[in-house]
Amino acid sequence: MRLKGYPEEEERKIEEYREISMRLKGYPEEDVIKARKLVSSFITAAEEVEEKIEEAAEKGELTELVLMVIWNRLDLARRDDEKDVVRSLDLLYRRVETEILKREATPGMRLLNDLLNMYDGFDYDGWLKKCQKCMIDTFPREDPFSILVPPGFDIDKHQGPLRPPLEVDDTLLRVDFVREVDALLQEVRHEQSEAQNAEGLDPESVAIKLKQQEKQRTIRQVEALLDLAINLNW
Repeated sequence: MRLKGYPEEEERKIEEYREISMRLKGYPEEDVIKARKLVSSFITAAEEVEEKIEEAAEKGELTELVLMVIWNRLDLARRDDEKDVVRSLDLLYRRVETEILKREATPGMRLLNDLLNMYDGFDYDGWLKKCQKCMIDTFPREDPFSILVPPGFDIDKHQGPLRPPLEVDDTLLRVDFVREVDALLQEVRHEQSEAQNAEGLDPESVAIKLKQQEKQRTIRQVEALLDLAINLNW
């Protein structure tokens, strides 16, 4: 159905905008308004955007709806071919998505993220030593005696039967960390093998190659952390 008084190209854009706005139809109007205000505050925050995102995360304001609002803006910018806006919104989307995933992540994935963030890009061996110390401080000892008794236990002063310590819900076992990281690596390697077909020297192909190289460096770091965890000695 044609809209009277509009050129064909303008009519197409109006239909696209309408289609994009309909994506939020199922959400409560009040929530949509709040999400839009929050996204607008991120866009206008400039250098303070990181602080704004973390503050919103602490308040529990980062939701799938917020991501949807950013995605809609991004989609509109792409359709209007606003390259600078697309780049900015793409970065914002990924940053908010990362923060949401970080908050929802398991203890193992949070530890992996912390360990990767400890690397300064220069002192690789020093980074591995810091990671080893962090793992030793994080994972409970796995010898049979330490599993049965709490830290600081003195058998010479103990009287009565031995009882195992009460379990702590947030305790991260080395075996669980190893299992999670290994599963993550298998998944990422599969994705990498599917994405290594970019050829050519055009800007897009070069950008894809650079992104793949960066991912490959991160994969090697994760592999080193997995090996460190497997061979960890207290």
